[in-house]
Order: sequence, then C-alpha cells, then structure tokens
Amino acid sequence: MSTGKAVRLGRTGLKVSRLCLGTMTFGTQADETASFAIMDRALDAGVNFFDTADVYPLGGGKELSGTTEAIIGKWLPSHRDEIILATKCVGEVGPLAHQRGASRKHILDAVDASLRRLNTDYIDLYQLHSYDSETPIEESLSALDYLVHVGKVRYVGCSNFKAWQLARALGKSESLGLSRFDSVQPRYNLLFREIERELLPLCEEEGVGVIPYNPIAGGLLSAKHNLKVEPEVGTRFNSSRASQLYRERYWHEDMFEMVKALKAVADEAGVPIVTMAVAWVAANPAVSAPIVGASRVEQLDDSLRALDFNIDPDLKSRLDQMTLQYRRGDSER
Repeated sequence: MSTGKAVRLGRTGLKVSRLCLGTMTFGTQADETASFAIMDRALDAGVNFFDTADVYPLGGGKELSGTTEAIIGKWLPSHRDEIILATKCVGEVGPLAHQRGASRKHILDAVDASLRRLNTDYIDLYQLHSYDSETPIEESLSALDYLVHVGKVRYVGCSNFKAWQLARALGKSESLGLSRFDSVQPRYNLLFREIERELLPLCEEEGVGVIPYNPIAGGLLSAKHNLKVEPEVGTRFNSSRASQLYRERYWHEDMFEMVKALKAVADEAGVPIVTMAVAWVAANPAVSAPIVGASRVEQLDDSLRALDFNIDPDLKSRLDQMTLQYRRGDSER
C-alpha cells in the first residue's frame, strides 16, 4: 500500500483510494466539528473514498437516522469532485412499514432522501445495507438498475450479504440484463475470518470489489481495552445502542488473549497494532479498500499509516497462522 495509490473497485473502471473512510460515528461519537476534521484528515492523507448509510449514526435509532449523511452534506459541496461517495439503504428509517427493506418503493424513496441530505445530485456507489428476505431480489435489482440509468447512482453494491445471496443476485443480474453488484461490504478482521471460506473466493472469481468493515474489530485490536474493566464511555463498546452488539462480537476472553499476542507481534515488527491489523486486511488479494473510522481525528492516524506500510509476507503468514481459529465457523470451533 502506498499513499495516493488508487485501485479498481472490482471489475469496474472506478478507481478508489486504498482505504475507505467510514462515517458511522458522525452525529453521536463525533460531533459536526470533529466529523469535519476527520474528513479533512482522511482527504489530506489521500483517502477519497467515503462510506455512509441512511441509518447512521450507528446506534442512534430512527430519531437520528440521516444525521450522518446531513453532516457529510454540509462538508461535501466544496469537495464533491474529489470524493467517491458511497451510501446505503434498507435499514429502518421511520415508523411506517414501507420505510425499511429493499422494495422498489423504499429504494426509490431512500435514494432521494439521501441525495437531499448529502447535498449532491448523484451517489457514486449505492448499496443494499443487508439482505431483505421479504422482497424478491429481482425487484431490488430492477430498482437499482433504474437508478443507474437515470443517473442518480453510478454503481451498485451490497453489504452483509452471505456468499449464496451474492451469488444468486449476480446470477439474476446476468440473466435479466440488470446492473449488478460491483461491491460487497462484509465484516472482516484478524478476529473474524469466516468470509475467507466462501465469500472472498466468490468475489475474486466474479470480479466483485470487497470493502471490509471492522478491520480493527470495533477497536478491540487497538489493544487499549481490558476484559475486567468496563469499557470507556465513547468507545464502540460503551457509546450507543449498538454497544451490546459489539460486546457480543468481540468482548470474549479468547479474543483478549489473542489481542495481547498480536500486540507483541506488532511491537516486535515496530508498527502500531492498528496499522498492522488494517494492513493485514488490505493484503488479502480479494480486498479493494478496508473501511477505517474514528470518533476523534487523532484516532485515525494509525489506520492511515497502513497506506505506507507494506506488510511482510512472513509477517502476514505468521498472523494468518496465529488467528486460524477465527477462520472457522462457530460450529467448527
């Protein structure tokens, strides 16, 4: 990885920065001033790929949905030509039954609302935030194809899709002649490697870009937490309604022991553990751009250092072997 290097998003002609800025802290953990500073810092470092969603900030609930996009929309106009902007829909954004999901109605309503909040007339990458089992995938793909053809979005992708769900969507797009998912956004880090078994090989085979979130496991891979001490208020593990989700994912004794071991390896390599963790995710050949985020601008620095850190093959192999248990599914542990 090197500063300023752009990579293709999947098989498309779209070039994006090697890291993507995640923004789900904007509006809760980061106020507007801090959010602007984080975006400025990322852009100054060469990160021009920003990801958000209409339900952000994470854990804010329906009453705060859209807040993150609105903050970005105040910053964006003077930088629009520089930024590759991604957002998502499907999440619940209101009290009515049709204000969620991947129906044609919700997708078309949601994209217009995002465009207004983001203060732009197009979105570079529009993604389904999750799989909607109640809506035929053909309906969702047709709506997204329409948005591409009218110019409201440039490319479409998905997030949190399982391998079989993505494969089925790709097949439907091909058979029906519709715009296909050119990216997928899965959870992926040294403590969660299950997508290596099916999803990543599928993406390599089909030329689908991969934009992994949680590369530092919600902050656990910063090595600043202690299992026996209540998490600091303002961290991912003690900041919002989503904190319980993050504790269920990562707040486990075996993971704390692994982080301790990984920190020793990072120290030996002379690199911050966050930098090493982000670089490890980026080193997978299927990955386009890991998503990094922060609630304070200084928290972004170690992640941005991954742009200039070329992970040694021997170090990567060592990390692969150390965390092999997290490549298997829960039933195999």
